[in-house]
Amino acid sequence: MGTATGDTSPPPAAAGADPRPLQGEPLALDLLNTRWIDDGVRHDLLSDTGGFGVWLAGHGLLERAGATPAALEAALTAREALEAVVTDPGDRRARDGLNAVLAHGRVLRTLGPDGPAEQVETDDPAWLAAWLAADDYLRLVRTAPDRIRACANDECILHFYDVSRNGTRRWCSMAGCGNRAKASRHYARTRRREGRE
Repeated sequence: MGTATGDTSPPPAAAGADPRPLQGEPLALDLLNTRWIDDGVRHDLLSDTGGFGVWLAGHGLLERAGATPAALEAALTAREALEAVVTDPGDRRARDGLNAVLAHGRVLRTLGPDGPAEQVETDDPAWLAAWLAADDYLRLVRTAPDRIRACANDECILHFYDVSRNGTRRWCSMAGCGNRAKASRHYARTRRREGRE
């Protein structure tokens, strides 16, 4: 993958297509994964409202949240807070950052004619997607915090939620980082063997 350069917009993709190498993670981690490195170049899907719209659409949030500049700014704030708390869950400032995002909304629980109902309310509609991502992180922490992982490839910045049976997943994807690690180990073993002969 090489050394990352400054953030750039996403590589060209079909209109409305999500160009990221890892998708389908829980909302909180998927927001973190809107930044990635490809061939040493750092990309950011949230570099503009168009990319933000692609991310929202992928989660069925485009109509509810809207790809407005204010909503993008809120999502960027949530992404920074999530990155800080995932990097160091014990850091008080990181927790405070996430709690500041969470302070923009709440879940309103009611009893309707069909039984219990829940509705997310935010103090400003621009905070909806950001708040949902922050709230999703709380769900992951409640469920299994040790399954929130960064890819073991030092040159990768992606995160995943390990749903493997034995909880030993190390790579964002076996097809990408996992295969590169295997190839690198094989190359090193071959070089050592050749050096002894």
